[in-house]
Amino acid sequence: MATETQIRIGVMGCADIARKVSRAINLAPNAKIVAVASRSLEKAKSFALSNNYPESTKIHGSYESILEDPEVDALYVPLPTSLHVEWAIRAAEKGKHILLEKPVAMNVAEFDKIVAACEANGVQIMDGTMWVHNPRTAKLKEFLSDSERFGQLKTVQSCFSFAGDEDFLKNDIRVKPGLDGLGALGDAGWYAIRATLLANNFELPQTVTAFPGAVLNEAGVILSCGASLTWEDGRNATIYCSFLANLTMEITAIGTKGTLRVHDFIIPFKETEASFTTSTKAWFNELVTAWVNPPSEHTVKTELPQEACMVREFARLVGEIKNNGAKPDGFWPSISRKTQLVVDAVKESVDKNYEQISLSGR
Repeated sequence: MATETQIRIGVMGCADIARKVSRAINLAPNAKIVAVASRSLEKAKSFALSNNYPESTKIHGSYESILEDPEVDALYVPLPTSLHVEWAIRAAEKGKHILLEKPVAMNVAEFDKIVAACEANGVQIMDGTMWVHNPRTAKLKEFLSDSERFGQLKTVQSCFSFAGDEDFLKNDIRVKPGLDGLGALGDAGWYAIRATLLANNFELPQTVTAFPGAVLNEAGVILSCGASLTWEDGRNATIYCSFLANLTMEITAIGTKGTLRVHDFIIPFKETEASFTTSTKAWFNELVTAWVNPPSEHTVKTELPQEACMVREFARLVGEIKNNGAKPDGFWPSISRKTQLVVDAVKESVDKNYEQISLSGR
């Protein structure tokens, strides 16, 4: 692809996740890294060096400086969540398109301010939820909307847990109230909630109720929690997220006619392919379970890892705006907002002693 059509991306902050996304930007055919910023010039330099940034990459010793860079079309922002509202708004005001790490904000009121700034300045915003860009996800949606094989959705269970070591539980930004104060709910719960919303066609639940027994650290940050979600027509879902349980990233969606199972929905076991299992029309006979078709595993191959698919789609949208005068795609901020709304509701339920929270009209 010709260089002039590549979207020029600046990396704003040198968090660990930025390593993975930097590689993804390099792999995406329609994007390239042109700048990196940290609060220290030295940190930005060594980050660029250790992540094989092109020699031409501009090194910025402050976040303000990269905002002023005329050669940056878009910014990838992996800053702590508490800094998102300030820097995403400032980026939008400078006309920079934004790929924003999740959770997108500390609460939906903050995110609404970010979206308002993006809309006022005609810039695209997308959050950094990688798995939704994996080609497998399109196949999952295909099965879930198949009235013959899956039927009507009845329930979804989704969980994301991993066991943080002592150092993680003491020092990681995800356990610090002033940095990523939403803890396991904002980090891991975000994915389980997004999976649940995706299975429900992004229709918000009517009620959200956290399960008793959430684990909080001494600073009041959630380390582990679960919740139930209900919809008006009787659909329901459960989500679980934890920094204290073995690595598990599962979706089970059950319809009237079929069942979908995914065992590695957030980060596939392999970069170049991803699998899921479906079963349709099972029942009991006298001795064992019977099937119209036995449960089958489906494997979807991908040329690019899912994070590079995400960058490619983001850069495509930015390119449409930059080169063809298109309007920003409102789908991405709308699903970020819905995910954040449910995150907020789970937190509110935990804070209010596991009270049921209504999402009607939010």
